[in-house]
Amino acid sequence: MQPRETHGAFSWNELITTDLESARAFYGRLFGWTFVESETIYGNTYLVAFKGQDMVGGMMLKDGNVAENVAPCWDPYVTVDDVDASAKEAVALGGELLVPPTDIPNVGRFCAIRDPQGIALNLVTYARSAGE
Repeated sequence: MQPRETHGAFSWNELITTDLESARAFYGRLFGWTFVESETIYGNTYLVAFKGQDMVGGMMLKDGNVAENVAPCWDPYVTVDDVDASAKEAVALGGELLVPPTDIPNVGRFCAIRDPQGIALNLVTYARSAGE
């Protein structure tokens, strides 16, 4: 099982930014990343970052995508076997559900939680490809 598919493993990271083009230039030069544009579930441009052939993360604009009180940041995702069940468990353990389980077309399903200490992160269950 690959880390992307392993329950409890960090599997994605995306930048929430107020200046997508500056972020593209900075991280592209710093790390040698290239980018492919796509559309987010919110309808704005999303940049998928690559190092060679490997997808290494994503970048999106804060405006229109993220609550006003969230500062620009790197935003991690942890894989779970069942995002709906894990969201309920997080709440039962004293956490807070910030974004309810939501489908991401062609990716899977995610939610955002805040732990009892106030630290937020995303949970994700990736869609299985046909034949898996």
